[in-house]
Amino acid sequence: MLVDSHCHLDFPDFAPEREAVLERARAAGVKHFLTIGTGLSRFPGVRAVAESAPDIDCTVGIHPHDAALEPLAGPGPLLKESRHEKVVGFGESGLDYYYNHSPREAQIRNFRVHIAAAREAKLPLVVHTRDAEDDTIAILSDEQGRGAFSGVIHCFTGSSRLARAALELGLYISVSGIATFKKSDELRATIKDIPLDRLLVETDAPFLAPQPVRGKRNEPAFVVHTAEMLAGLKGVAPDKLADITTANFFRLFAKAKR
Repeated sequence: MLVDSHCHLDFPDFAPEREAVLERARAAGVKHFLTIGTGLSRFPGVRAVAESAPDIDCTVGIHPHDAALEPLAGPGPLLKESRHEKVVGFGESGLDYYYNHSPREAQIRNFRVHIAAAREAKLPLVVHTRDAEDDTIAILSDEQGRGAFSGVIHCFTGSSRLARAALELGLYISVSGIATFKKSDELRATIKDIPLDRLLVETDAPFLAPQPVRGKRNEPAFVVHTAEMLAGLKGVAPDKLADITTANFFRLFAKAKR
């Protein structure tokens, strides 16, 4: 059994054939899906997808790209949505200094509000970080000092420094198809040193299809390719890797039901 710990099943890319996409994934051994919130305005669609099947859960949150469009004054709106049985975490939230679609100050404010929600609700936070390692580490460290919270660095493409900091703060690290790319040797070297009991696997579908299907629209069935690469990298059998990452997912997202 595998879990796709981060996908976007509400995106229009899947609308014409969502059930077929899910059935292909289930046939490939993917038995649970976490579809990720990217905005409060779009959250009803995310929640509806999660409500459509017992093996789908969701998160609620505002992507850093949209931090200026959907600023949060406090955690109240997130906490309200998190009371739904299908909402098992917050995010994705964090910092994206690569595109800077929202001002950095707006991203930071929303990021801290998401952390406050995670702390209060005792649900994990899905962290997006791109070209923002220093601020991400500083904010996560500062906020852990204000009170513990759990979470995962999704689609990890960072340095060994970011990995060490995340692990020291008690966070998990999720591996996407990027780690299968031919030019990702440095990333794979970093992932190789991450303890097995802190790893998740994801697709980030419809983006970032792994080798050997790179260039296609990504879908949850393709998480098996990332898991196979990760099993080889860690020197364990694919079935064992699947068991471990699945156990890690349900330990972190404890509200999710198997």
